[in-house]
Amino acid sequence: MGLELYLDLLSQPCRSIYIFARSNNIPFEFKHVELFKDSVLGKKPAAGSGAEQPRAGPSNSEGTGKVSLLKKVPALKDGDFTLAECTAILLYLSRKYNTPDHWYPKDIQKRARVDEYLSWHHANIRANAPKTMWIKVLIPLFTGQPLPSEKLQEVMEGLSTSLKQFEERFLQDKAFIIGSEISLADLVAIVELMQPVGVGCDIFEDRPRLMEWRRRVEDAVGKELFFQAHEMILNIKELSNIQIDPQLKEQLAPVLMKMLK
Repeated sequence: MGLELYLDLLSQPCRSIYIFARSNNIPFEFKHVELFKDSVLGKKPAAGSGAEQPRAGPSNSEGTGKVSLLKKVPALKDGDFTLAECTAILLYLSRKYNTPDHWYPKDIQKRARVDEYLSWHHANIRANAPKTMWIKVLIPLFTGQPLPSEKLQEVMEGLSTSLKQFEERFLQDKAFIIGSEISLADLVAIVELMQPVGVGCDIFEDRPRLMEWRRRVEDAVGKELFFQAHEMILNIKELSNIQIDPQLKEQLAPVLMKMLK
């Protein structure tokens, strides 16, 4: 039995694993798991919509529960071994497949810098960037009502603070977070920062240092792979035309609203 990766490319952590595996020629079976069950929020993207995921057969949503006790993506299955959580999966893949050292350096201080960013990331970039998609697309889709503009402004202010810290503390005047080559830290950061871009919040505009870093990351993993992985999130606004089952709306709307309180 070969390596299986349970992923939905709407998810930032899933995209980081997908890009890492593909850019390092790691052989794996793509198990497409739909975050919103029964395809994207109940309806598969129309042909030619530009929102199609890499072909991987039918959804494996039920299989994820058997692989990950947490019943969420990303999840890994390698023979009888299963693993959840993005960072754990990235580190497992880098060690098992002996990927180039720059991804997670053997040098103890460079490795510590990667670890430092990954620890900081969750309470800062990840705490703010994904909320833009919920505010601008998903919550209005489920509730039928747009959120007050003040809510988006609040999130963007928090994200702006995190981006300032990212540039000054981590990026500084370097090409990448830990120096002259891409690492897992850059990969985890970029997929998160593409989330607001997908809903029209171009956080790279007016931030030339951040934009140049993004371009270097794209070049390092390959532009074709980068945009293939982000194709669905860059077409996320197309979800606004999908008809949601009323019962599903009733169940999820209150939950989604609580997420932003």
